[in-house]
Amino acid sequence: MSRGQGIEVVARVGALLRGVGTHEPGGVSTTDAAREVVMARPTAHRLLTSLAREGLVDRDPRTGLWHLGPELYLLGTSAASRYDISHHARAVVHELAAETGESAFLSARRGDETVCLLSEDGSFPLRSHVLREGIRFPLGVASAGLAILAHLPERELQAFLAGAGADLAPAWGDAHAVEALTDRVHETRTAGFATNPGLVVEGSWGMGAAVFDRSGSPAWALSLTGVESRFRDDRRVELGRLLLDRAHQLTQLLRSSPV
Repeated sequence: MSRGQGIEVVARVGALLRGVGTHEPGGVSTTDAAREVVMARPTAHRLLTSLAREGLVDRDPRTGLWHLGPELYLLGTSAASRYDISHHARAVVHELAAETGESAFLSARRGDETVCLLSEDGSFPLRSHVLREGIRFPLGVASAGLAILAHLPERELQAFLAGAGADLAPAWGDAHAVEALTDRVHETRTAGFATNPGLVVEGSWGMGAAVFDRSGSPAWALSLTGVESRFRDDRRVELGRLLLDRAHQLTQLLRSSPV
């Protein structure tokens, strides 16, 4: 195997693992996993079978669905001391849900994506179900990703818009074309927080604020989601201020504590 082929295999394995993780805890079929990462089904099955032998994925013998494996849990436990901020963020997410009645979330940046790490439902009986723990969205899609994207240095922002950002519209609609996304980035920078007015799922609104690491990079985001009627103009101002306050609180906590 050439060096280039080896790099491609590693990339495919990484994509498959992320694809399986997105469907936890329900699991995913070989066909759906292959479709999600744009891979031939036989190739996906061969790679998943190899990963299963290493304990990195696991297949339910009853349903045939793939899940993340025990070896990933052990590796994740070892890595948690460097990357897991949930023990710091859990109380903040809980406070957001309790104070607003909406569903509250913590998402982390991973390259050109965000992944939801924590969630807590609020008391309001009608909820948006766009976000859940483990789900991934491209930067610029959903309020958490928009909040992070808007706070990137200009050079990184332009590189994203010229690369991965240019491919958003076919998958997520014209509202995610580069020009429209650029406008929302500017609006987010002006307000300090991001608003998603039902662009992922109609009637499901979200708001987000960036949380920064010790170097000042937007590494995470806090967000709230709910039905459109709960995000009227005057309340969005109130929710935005609360999100910014809690995001600043978490940023300061992370900077003063080892992560």
